[in-house]
Amino acid sequence: MTTQEIVSKLWNLCNVLRDDGITYHQYVTELTYILFLKMAKETGAEKQIPEGYRWDVLKSKSGVELKKFYKELLNHLGENCTGRVREIYQGSATNIEEPKNLEKIITTIDGLDWFSAREEGLGNLYEGLLEKNANEKKSGAGQYFTPRVLIDVMTRLMKPQPGERCNDPACGTFGFMISASQYVRENTDDLFQLDADTAKFEREEAFTGCELVHDTHRLALMNAMLHDIEGEIKLADTLSNAGKEMKGYDVVLTNPPFGTKKGGERATRDDFTFPTSNKQLNFLQHIYRSLNTDGKARAAVVLPDNVLFADGDGEKIRKDLMEKCNLHTILRLPTGIFYAQGVKTNVLFFTRGKTDKANTKEVWIYDLRNDMPSFGKTNPLKKEDFDDFVACYADGDLSARKETYSEENPNGRWRKFTYDEILARDKTSLDITWMKSDSGTDDYTLAELLEQIKEKSSNISKAVAELEALIGEVEE
Repeated sequence: MTTQEIVSKLWNLCNVLRDDGITYHQYVTELTYILFLKMAKETGAEKQIPEGYRWDVLKSKSGVELKKFYKELLNHLGENCTGRVREIYQGSATNIEEPKNLEKIITTIDGLDWFSAREEGLGNLYEGLLEKNANEKKSGAGQYFTPRVLIDVMTRLMKPQPGERCNDPACGTFGFMISASQYVRENTDDLFQLDADTAKFEREEAFTGCELVHDTHRLALMNAMLHDIEGEIKLADTLSNAGKEMKGYDVVLTNPPFGTKKGGERATRDDFTFPTSNKQLNFLQHIYRSLNTDGKARAAVVLPDNVLFADGDGEKIRKDLMEKCNLHTILRLPTGIFYAQGVKTNVLFFTRGKTDKANTKEVWIYDLRNDMPSFGKTNPLKKEDFDDFVACYADGDLSARKETYSEENPNGRWRKFTYDEILARDKTSLDITWMKSDSGTDDYTLAELLEQIKEKSSNISKAVAELEALIGEVEE
């Protein structure tokens, strides 16, 4: 049985819980509690769990006794254990009311092909479940879920190295850091030959994150554990003063949440130079300030279009970013890769300078948005879709880059803009589009869209008036 088949079988168990009124996200959290015990048994890691609360004890119970014991187990592991076990179960509670449903889940999990699961990697199995949850629109988890292919491309271009400190300040289920860890393992000639201190650092300190939502934090902890990562994953708000201690990183990879703080209140961080209610602008400030100043610390960050053109504090933050960092590349992403279809996004690639002045000399922009097919569930983003951008990126070597834009080739996707050219633009806007779509579906400005809506509304009103007049004539 393949990992994909096991994931499908586990996911189908959610049908069992519908009568209990359990949401998809609650289901994945519930599965995490139960899978943790089974996986601890499969990997020989049960020593972290008290003997009376291990897998074999749980599966020996049934009926009302099982339901009562399961609640006791969640409480005991969250209150009386230490380390990852305590972190995962702290504050846990079950939403399953029917004992037979709980029993069916435990029996199904116990009967899976765990030999195949171990061979293919328990971490892959769990990530498959998380992706399934994100792809289920009703769960709400996929609204800003970062596609795995995009995570891997960003990681590959950032090239995390052994000994470097990597961080995701809005880590979700920890996908970026797992990708970074896998990159280091796959691109180190002999990871197992690393000296003891470096190997310990890779496992315990190299990959860290922060997540605000308690249930998502649990999933991140489980995901990290199954990928043999023991780095700290904070349960906190990066945009609060708790985030002030998150600094000194060599690599940051992240897709922070979009939107504004509830009620429009300003950020509670008291160390931001440009406080604003715009979350992504605050995350951007946090990220470039959290990087080391050795001239090598770097970041790749998914951000919405408004970061590129917002005025006021937005313009000040863009200028500050280009002063403190070399903002060398912007990748304009296609629409439809996130479930919130109206959100247009970009990846900003930048390197923190040794000083805080004049670090950006030129910005290269790759347009992967215009004149592209529609992406979504039926046409997901693929690795090959990034091949041309990766070739143009040229490992971040600006001297090796060649422009594909020219007067003869106006639709070239790759174009360079000097710092002076950007500074001369209205509001120092980085929202630059030069490609014309063959399909005739060019991006419209807000004003143009408003005019179209008014025109259509006017036409509809006329049609309704004519129809009413016609009905009146018929009735007469």
